[in-house]
Amino acid sequence: MENLKKDIRSLTKAELRDFFVANGDKAFRGNQVYEWLWSKASHSFEDMTNVSKETRAMLEDSFVINHIKVDTMQRSEDGTVKNAVRLHDGLVVESVLIPTTTRTTACVSSQVGCSLDCNFCATARLKRMRNLEPGEIYDQVVAIDRESRLYYNRPLSNIVFMGMGEPLMNYNNVMKAIDMITSEEGLGMSPKRITVSTSGIPKMIKKMADDEVKFKLAVSLHSAIEETRNRIMPFTVNFQLPELRDSLIHWYQKTKSKITFEYVVWGGINDDKASIDALVKFCKQVPCKVNLIEYNPIDDGEFQQASEEAIRNYINALEHNDIVAKVRRSRGKDIDAACGQLANKS
Repeated sequence: MENLKKDIRSLTKAELRDFFVANGDKAFRGNQVYEWLWSKASHSFEDMTNVSKETRAMLEDSFVINHIKVDTMQRSEDGTVKNAVRLHDGLVVESVLIPTTTRTTACVSSQVGCSLDCNFCATARLKRMRNLEPGEIYDQVVAIDRESRLYYNRPLSNIVFMGMGEPLMNYNNVMKAIDMITSEEGLGMSPKRITVSTSGIPKMIKKMADDEVKFKLAVSLHSAIEETRNRIMPFTVNFQLPELRDSLIHWYQKTKSKITFEYVVWGGINDDKASIDALVKFCKQVPCKVNLIEYNPIDDGEFQQASEEAIRNYINALEHNDIVAKVRRSRGKDIDAACGQLANKS
């Protein structure tokens, strides 16, 4: 019968208060339990020491807390930490802690597997099994914050939704998780320290802008030539570049926040002059900056790291046109924790 119980974290604070009143208790009891669930990130009713034993037993009878468990943790030689996170139903996702001298960043997953079919990404080879619940996304952040304090003696400073899954295909749960991460009743993190990365779903980008979100947006672009982009990311056939561009202009008008383009350069695919010119042209239409990303091979021949010269040509062309660009070297490659490598080999 266990799995028929409702996850208590799906209740709002008001619903929790109502539950206690309906069971002959005081409404404030709901506030206490809510605090245990979120700001104290408790995984067990037993922990709730300011609530009577009878009340804890009643909660145990009525609800579950579908929390995550860090199954295995790997540490890279560069300090990156990868967690294999087991969910309550036995499925596994991965999340990553990326340290630098000034910050620690959590890279979190939003789906088990992925809804999309980018050819260069190991995660895309896992079919999408389900969306993560808000509490499961929140728990990944809590776990990485603890690791950051333990290994680096400082709290987590940034969060990127660049783990497994397409966050905008799990829109409501991702937004609820971010609400709790940024709420004073949750982790109280600034939304400006959060980046949601999408493969570019125009309708959902517009919706985010209209919902007046305060976090940052990154878009995996990889080519500003339609045919090339469709080849490496087949689902983009349904989301053409002009439509993507319009949604990003809308985003900027609404949020005044520049978009970051994530852009991997591959040998023989997008390392030529035509690709560089197309990217420059696209960037001139959208207030943005560009992260050129080192490619992390996933065991096959089609996609290969571009030459240093090709990357330099990109940087020179972008900078010549006053577009901020930098090369992002990948972290955690030795433990398959780098961009595009999260695939649950465990």
